[in-house]
Amino acid sequence: MRLTPGMQQRQQLQQKLSPRMIQAMQILQLPQQALEERIEQALVDNPALEMQEADPNLPTEPNDRENPDAPTAEEKELVVDAGQDNGEDFERLLDLTAQAPDYFDESPRQSSNRMQEDADRRHDAIANIASRPETLQDYLISQLHELEVDPELLPLCERIISTLDPTDGGYFRGNLEDILPANANGPEHVEKAGRALALIQSLEPRGVAARDLRECLLMQLDPEMPYYEEMRALISSHLENLRDNRLPRIQRDTGYSLQQIQAGWDHLRRLNPKPAREFAHSFVPSVTPDIIVKREDDGTYRVQVDDYRTPRLHISEYYLRRLRNGTATEEEKEFIKHKINAAQWLIESIEQRRSTVTRVAQAVVDHQTSFLDYGPEYIEPLKMQQIADKVGVHVTTVSRAVDDKWIETPRGVFPLKRFFVGGTHGADGEDVAWDVIRIKLQEVVDAEDKANPYSDEDLVKQLAIQGVIVARRTITKYRKKMGIGSSRQRRVWSE
Repeated sequence: MRLTPGMQQRQQLQQKLSPRMIQAMQILQLPQQALEERIEQALVDNPALEMQEADPNLPTEPNDRENPDAPTAEEKELVVDAGQDNGEDFERLLDLTAQAPDYFDESPRQSSNRMQEDADRRHDAIANIASRPETLQDYLISQLHELEVDPELLPLCERIISTLDPTDGGYFRGNLEDILPANANGPEHVEKAGRALALIQSLEPRGVAARDLRECLLMQLDPEMPYYEEMRALISSHLENLRDNRLPRIQRDTGYSLQQIQAGWDHLRRLNPKPAREFAHSFVPSVTPDIIVKREDDGTYRVQVDDYRTPRLHISEYYLRRLRNGTATEEEKEFIKHKINAAQWLIESIEQRRSTVTRVAQAVVDHQTSFLDYGPEYIEPLKMQQIADKVGVHVTTVSRAVDDKWIETPRGVFPLKRFFVGGTHGADGEDVAWDVIRIKLQEVVDAEDKANPYSDEDLVKQLAIQGVIVARRTITKYRKKMGIGSSRQRRVWSE
């Protein structure tokens, strides 16, 4: 088959993507926590890779017979092809001993004060890790076991509880037939499943295990509540009319006054449409910032990769000596070369990650100084290509450097991608970020006359007065994304 120019170019690119380059790209893309896990695994897999954590007063060279990192017979079998494509890299590695001793030497070690400081930080980090929060299932099961439950209903209750998802509000989305055992058929078994569901629905939080929104809200009503009858009527027959703010239609159908309907609606809003969402936090992992931003005395901002938990790595001097003193067999030499190369590649990839992430983050922070000084409404439009041009890297490198990274700033912790926003032009020709438009849109809606709210066309005109030029369809899109209703839905009716 004849290769076209495009196919030849792709083939050349594939040839250039060596395992070393692929590893560097993977390391760059990892967030801090995942990088630490990658290093821990590498320390287990590669005996030529070591951490600089030992006491400097202890001897560093192990005895040949007692060395725990010596290659086993199984490991030696891995070296058959280890040295075929990395001979030049390894020769360069041997020459680096004098040029870059930090990679190979076990000195300089951390001072005792620095080691104690790092230990204190690790202790604080561990102490601040939250204990496992109680799940929705834990909470319901504990209530269930406090009741005298029919032994025949208990397994059905537990099966219902297992299907409830707190991120969905704790609704029961299945069918009663689905929770029955395979050999249980007939209306009497379905009735038994219904009693089990009713029992779960009697537990806290009120509204849990409801099958739809109406049932959820009705389960939360209490006859002692103010406007109980009005709320019951609104929930049973007029949720859609409430959603569309059709209060005159509700008034005509129910005979209630607008004041009664509005009061019932206000009390209805205090009910919880997702009663189990307080347990959803059980599924949210903690965020570990990758980058710290500090304000200098001169008002500028400086970034630093927060990698104090990342082990400092070096290549084992023991294995280098094994190669130099000639005690290793040819098979052992190939094995050691392979492991040393892998260790060197990892060390250089981690250092390259630190440098790239620092340069990219600093460029982002320099561009978004107004955001850090004054707040979100001053964020500037920013594209990844702008940062790539400033740092002098490819845009895909910027994408990998910011992917899944979090940055701690004086204004809070944000995903680094938060600072890349699109925008439009203001009346003065300056760029305006979409985040700023959203903030201004919310301000206009909050200040409008609720008896005569702005239409989307009116909102366009109001933003134009503030110097922001946007299309009506843009306003409609952002209004819906922000959860702002239409002018009909925002209208407040009066007698």
